[in-house]
Amino acid sequence: MTEDKGRKDDESSSNESSGNEDNGGTTDGIESSRVTHLPQLYQNWFLDYASYVILERAVPALEDGLKPVQRRILHSMNELEDGRYNKVANVIGNTMKYHPHGDASIGDAMVQLGQRDLLIDMQGNWGNIFTGDSAAAPRYIEARLSKFALDVVFDADTTVWQASYDGRNKEPVLLPVKFPLLLAQGAEGIAVGLACKILPHNFNELIDASIKVLKGIKPHIYPDFPTGGMADMSNYNDGMKGGKILVRAKIVVTDKKTLTITEIPFGTTTSSLIDSIINANEKGKIKIRNIEDNTAENVEILIHLPAGVSPDKTIDALYAFTDCALSISPNACVIEGQRPRFIGVSEMLKIATERTLGLLQKELEVKKHDLTEQLHFASLEKIFIEKRIYRDIENCETWEEVLEAIEAGLKPHKKKFPREITREDIIRLTEIKIKRISKFDSFIAEEFMKKILDELKAVQHNLDNLTEYAIEYYKELKRKYGTGRERKTEIKSFDAIVATSVAASNQKLYVNREEGFAGYSMRKDEFVCDCSDIDDIIVFRRDGTMLVTRVAEKAFVGKDIIYINTFKRNDERTIYNLVYRDGTKGATFMKRFAVTSIIRDKEYALSRGNEGSEVLYFTANPNGEAEVVTVNLKATTTARVKIFDVNFADLAIKGRDAMGNIVTKYPVRKVQQKEKGVSTLSAQKIWYDDTVHRLNTDERGTFIGEFSGEEKILVMTQDGNYRLSSFELTSHFEEDMVLITKFDDKQVITAAYWEGEKKKYYIKRFVPEVTDKKIKFISETDASQLEAVTDIKHPIAEIKFSKEKGKELPDLKLNMDEHIPIMGMKALGKPLNYTRIKEVEFIGDPNAPKDEAPAKPNTPATPKELLDFDEDSGESPMEQLKSKLEAAPVKPKVVVAKPTGGGAAKSSLPEPSQKTKEDKPKKRGPSQTSMEF
Repeated sequence: MTEDKGRKDDESSSNESSGNEDNGGTTDGIESSRVTHLPQLYQNWFLDYASYVILERAVPALEDGLKPVQRRILHSMNELEDGRYNKVANVIGNTMKYHPHGDASIGDAMVQLGQRDLLIDMQGNWGNIFTGDSAAAPRYIEARLSKFALDVVFDADTTVWQASYDGRNKEPVLLPVKFPLLLAQGAEGIAVGLACKILPHNFNELIDASIKVLKGIKPHIYPDFPTGGMADMSNYNDGMKGGKILVRAKIVVTDKKTLTITEIPFGTTTSSLIDSIINANEKGKIKIRNIEDNTAENVEILIHLPAGVSPDKTIDALYAFTDCALSISPNACVIEGQRPRFIGVSEMLKIATERTLGLLQKELEVKKHDLTEQLHFASLEKIFIEKRIYRDIENCETWEEVLEAIEAGLKPHKKKFPREITREDIIRLTEIKIKRISKFDSFIAEEFMKKILDELKAVQHNLDNLTEYAIEYYKELKRKYGTGRERKTEIKSFDAIVATSVAASNQKLYVNREEGFAGYSMRKDEFVCDCSDIDDIIVFRRDGTMLVTRVAEKAFVGKDIIYINTFKRNDERTIYNLVYRDGTKGATFMKRFAVTSIIRDKEYALSRGNEGSEVLYFTANPNGEAEVVTVNLKATTTARVKIFDVNFADLAIKGRDAMGNIVTKYPVRKVQQKEKGVSTLSAQKIWYDDTVHRLNTDERGTFIGEFSGEEKILVMTQDGNYRLSSFELTSHFEEDMVLITKFDDKQVITAAYWEGEKKKYYIKRFVPEVTDKKIKFISETDASQLEAVTDIKHPIAEIKFSKEKGKELPDLKLNMDEHIPIMGMKALGKPLNYTRIKEVEFIGDPNAPKDEAPAKPNTPATPKELLDFDEDSGESPMEQLKSKLEAAPVKPKVVVAKPTGGGAAKSSLPEPSQKTKEDKPKKRGPSQTSMEF
């Protein structure tokens, strides 16, 4: 209709313009008429269309959480509701009475509603949210309203109705939904100049949050996705624009060559996820051998790795380069009062709860009215029959006389009725059949009225205590429909993954030192190392300058290259040792420095910056090694000693811009390495952050220990297994981990567990073996489970008992050093032959011998004393420094006594009072297991 109107306006405008030409009008008049018409057309038509799309199609209503098409589908299904399934094609056809946009949009919207598994009970192939498979044709699938929908969504008495688009039918303006449906289902839509994205939340958590709102407590709710996965919601921003959620797939290390994806991020499917993994593999970002999709009812994607590829590093690479990790930006927008409104999910929940409270009040008031009407007519009927008022109408000749006679007969009993008697009440009395009058039982009538009065009292009590009634309503919803709707998405904190540190080495770096070119396409030149195409490279040149740049196919990085390699930011353990001449004839300096942060493509001077400076000696040391070098002076110098040694270990590690220490003021012929260096860096301190389940060096979480070389971390899990892990920061750890500590091949572990076959608690002490596999350290029989484990050197087992005949039994403490010998890995351990054991925990022995305290070192010479040089001695500053260091007091080694592991005591356990079967322990989670670090 709008297009026809616009066409008529155009024709009218054209006719008017033609008339003007005939009458001597000008072309300017025609152009002026058209220019003034187009802006009006654009403003009116476009705004009408935009408003229509926003209000009627894309954005849900705040009150019931539904878009118009969803509301019409549910109303249509309620019309057809008879308890049986209906063909979806029939539902679509019936819905077209209310929705003017064709069957395709109705069918798609209905499938989406069904896949949310809340309002529609489905039968047939409705597609798969994991694989992205579409539903079967509407003629092949069936649906009916779920019991939840029938309980929560519909109530004709509290629904406001309006005419459908063609005026032939009535449809609801809003459905009386007594639940935060919008937050439970989520919503997404793109309108004209407006978008909406509300994420789904957990059913049970929404009910608990609504109860908190009713109690005046501010709740905090977070999304829960049907695809599961993990999510970092620290920047959720209450679901409003500007917030962000990081979602990740759940990836499990099946073995050293296989990863399994068991849950996928929201917004992806297994097909799209596999495509992104294959794409990353083709680009060389990750290395995989094969990928299988075994998804059916649950997600199962198997990723097979090539030999020598780290599973932990591959997991991080999957999160960095594929759709295994995504960012979701919510944008909570709803329609309220025919206007779009941007509000947070907490405010939505509050409004939904208040609306539910109002709807419950209306339902109670409607029920109260209906009960009052029932009581009123029951009272009328009782008086009418018991007082034989129907006999007063025998002599009446007209209808009006009949009504007047009945009204006169009821008038003396007026106070017994709940309300005033109306003409309609009297007419209804005249419709009572003779059969009912003859069989009327006064006792049954009294009981019926008493029942109605009791119901009225209950309704009035609920009205007087509306908040408590609403709380019970929500609890009943949770009891009836909350089973099986537990949270699927795990809320976690994620550590940032540096892409360059986990990218697979998909390129080879080459260099032409003389010409100054480097890149991964120069296959005929010198090979440097493997790298990825997103790495940075660091270049040191003969003139004492340094450059960091992004690796490319071929790039000029400067001539006379003395060192080139990949660069890692914030790497404090790679130390560069440098000897350089300052200017053409200046002194020779030496320095040790780390390069932690730079500006890419900026040249840095490592010397004092004077022209003619030259690097005489350079090494890069990945673990801070410091070598001894021999300095050869030129034969023409006047120095007495022309060849001498200097040790880089005598220098402190400083910044990149430091000048360094003077080696000699005489001209140097060459510097060459005499002895290979050893690391001067202390062992790396490692912490474990339980919030992100990752290792770090930033002092976050629990301190694990100091590591160097091939030292390992001991990890024990709730299922009674242990394994050894490296201390690389990319290592991943199990969710059910109960103990993490530095591995020591003499360390004694004490564990208590329930033996499933013998139905007893056992305690064993053992020394973990060095292995690259998972090892079971408790019994392998079914139902065996770990109770507690500790690495305390001198533990005491604290045994707690269940009540016996209502009496508390005292706790028992056993010294493990005295009662439990150290056994082999396969040993069962010693049984605890006590009755009614409830729990076993380990604590430290307060009387255990303390470790030997370290000796107090002598005071070494201060740096100021060591650097006080004598310019007239004839010795170089480095020679003087060496002499002073040899004369300085030596710092002794610190010796700490190591425990013997608790000994191998063979004494037996104290005899129990009686030997009966122990209580089988309840299932315990990781948080209930005693952990000592």
